[in-house]
Amino acid sequence: MTAHPLDPLNADEFRAAAALLRREKGVDERWRYASIELKEPAKDVVRAFTPGDPIRREARVTCWSREEGTAYKALVSLTDDALLSWEAVPGEQPNMTLDEWHEAHDVLIQHPTVIEALAERGITDLDLVLIDTWAYGHSLIPEGLQDRRVGWTDVWRRSVPGGNPYANPVNGLHFVVDLNTMELLRVEDTPPPGPNLAMGEYAPSLVPGLVQRSDLRPLEITQPEGVSFTLDGCELRWQNWTLRLGFNHREGLVLHRVGYDDGTGTRSIAHRMSFAEMVVPYRDPGPDHYRRTAFDIGEWGLGFMTTSLELGCDCLGEITYVDAVLHDTRGEPYTIRNAICLHEEDDGVLWKHVDEKAGTEVRRSRRMVVSFHATVANYEYLTYWRFYQDGTIECEVRATGIMVTTSYSDTPPPHGTVVDTQTYAPFHQHFIVARLDMEVDGPENTVLVSESEPAPVSPENPYGLAVVQRTRAMESESDGGQDPDWATQRSWKVVNRTKPTRLGTPPGYKLVSGAGIPVLADPSSPILQRAGVVAHPLWVTRYAEDERWPSGEFCNQSRRDAGLPRWIEADRSLLDTDVVLWHVFGLHHVTRPEDWPVMPVDTVSFQLRPVGFFDRNPALDLPPSAARHCH
Repeated sequence: MTAHPLDPLNADEFRAAAALLRREKGVDERWRYASIELKEPAKDVVRAFTPGDPIRREARVTCWSREEGTAYKALVSLTDDALLSWEAVPGEQPNMTLDEWHEAHDVLIQHPTVIEALAERGITDLDLVLIDTWAYGHSLIPEGLQDRRVGWTDVWRRSVPGGNPYANPVNGLHFVVDLNTMELLRVEDTPPPGPNLAMGEYAPSLVPGLVQRSDLRPLEITQPEGVSFTLDGCELRWQNWTLRLGFNHREGLVLHRVGYDDGTGTRSIAHRMSFAEMVVPYRDPGPDHYRRTAFDIGEWGLGFMTTSLELGCDCLGEITYVDAVLHDTRGEPYTIRNAICLHEEDDGVLWKHVDEKAGTEVRRSRRMVVSFHATVANYEYLTYWRFYQDGTIECEVRATGIMVTTSYSDTPPPHGTVVDTQTYAPFHQHFIVARLDMEVDGPENTVLVSESEPAPVSPENPYGLAVVQRTRAMESESDGGQDPDWATQRSWKVVNRTKPTRLGTPPGYKLVSGAGIPVLADPSSPILQRAGVVAHPLWVTRYAEDERWPSGEFCNQSRRDAGLPRWIEADRSLLDTDVVLWHVFGLHHVTRPEDWPVMPVDTVSFQLRPVGFFDRNPALDLPPSAARHCH
């Protein structure tokens, strides 16, 4: 393994950071750690690094005292075992943690008031109950509790041990809990809207009358000569691609230093790519759902929610797994085994032509896939970054899992779809914010907006067939907040105008996405007040080291957006400089019966496609497939 400045923190480094703060600031068992992560070195340091150079390691830490209720941000030098900075951030709430989620359930399920409320609804077997804690937006926190670290809960019940708790919502019953003291603050107990008559089991043994298919023959994917990629520590090499794998508590998988070797050396495409936020607002104003707006990354963290992958189920073929190391709220490290999956896939025909004299030339496409899966309560997000032999990068997200449902008495509400007997699933949306820190042939990048329009009829265009392309540069951040336009086929590409190609044009990469969805919310809504980034599918900012979270670093219990809308007020120049694309894409989930009781994957994606980055098709050098691998 070759060490590199961007390697994620290891177990010893997590322990060292916690020990340093225990020694210097008395951060003991009365405190919780919200996050410990690598402070990534400056870009020029990373670009200049060569194997064998000395590496300095620093970590960012966010923790809080449960007694005091104040959060602190620290910067520690792991190399020098020194505290570099310590800053109180009063009024802010760090991200929720898995430890708190489990502890809240364990405390509440033993609380006499909770036991009594459940018994009044005929629920006495507490082993079948799941209490699921959600984060609040500040404006929705009950009066008098805004200064406390609070969560509100859903209550679910399994029909049988091992059954699906999300099949049986205990509607109308919600608890408000102080997550520092684990004190029950309030009970919201209103009559349920109707009896729960749904059959929401999906495990085969629990589905009445289910007969599994028996006519499916085995499908084996093998590579007898082994895989075509190499992994040295965190550096992945495949075909002409190179990139580095990173991982942290908030973003989960991070891709660093993405480049392509076209024969002249490795050319940079992106410095860093990840998901920076995921906002899931439920569009039902009813009492069980009006608070249900999750910031799955900022409030919880995709890294903390990452699950271990299983060969033959999650990943098929010749697989290389990579473990990830994170920490709990005491600062103790733990390992997520098989957190990242690496494998190659066949992708059909890449290029082909049939000539009556020269015959047929056809090449099959293969892609390198880097994936991870996160389970966020009832939903699963399956993320795949794919690298193609023609220089294309694709990011795909598959959403699956179990929908939130509610019973009703007579008429189903208009804000959802009936999915079972007197049961509806609310409409909702999933906004995913990809942070694309681009570096196309270096950091001097510009974003071009291109639109097609028909040329007027003229002597040069007598039949009105001509189409022209109008292109302009995004000059400053006030030009951000871009929307797709189907009528003009608006597109965006990142180019380097300082390094023209042999053809005299700037090398570039184009954002290709059909998954930008409208927010469909009033500007005064908590969604847009707290997450203004979801108002448009594309934003562009000038790179700044501390601008990582588009809805703010502390979006848990936030009142106002402290992220991207505030940053662009500076209106910095975007010409021939270091730019970051923020692409908002996702699912507008108008629920359907076929999504119940467990949802087939709903798939959204975007691509970064080379436009003028190469002088010609970079996959001309692919050999034809060997016949022995076909029947």
